[in-house]
Amino acid sequence: MADSRNLAGGRAQTRNEILEKRMLLFAAAVIKELKKQRSLPFSVVDQLTRSSASIGANYAEACNASSKLDFRNKIFIAKKEAAETRYWIDLVMELADSQDWLNLKQEAKELVLILQTIINTLKGKSEK
Repeated sequence: MADSRNLAGGRAQTRNEILEKRMLLFAAAVIKELKKQRSLPFSVVDQLTRSSASIGANYAEACNASSKLDFRNKIFIAKKEAAETRYWIDLVMELADSQDWLNLKQEAKELVLILQTIINTLKGKSEK
């Protein structure tokens, strides 16, 4: 899911920018794959589009949070959206009887794990 565009405008990207870009490319890949699936119900397409795009949107909000609590809440929401996206991808795979979604399912799983790691780190810092 690489893309030649650089969100950082020529400078070295931060880890936050790299992860945000990964989430953006994931949402774009989901939407592109959905366009190929003509037989899916609109409600499934709509939910998957919304949840996949919401991961990166909530992460971007978290990176610009007004407080540590706001950051934590947005990260939790991003993780929930990633888990929801994984569910919708599973449903699409059942409805479309398609294995074309395996890479996207794996990426959704990895995003859940990355966001959970961030949450675990936050919990560890709050215990100190």
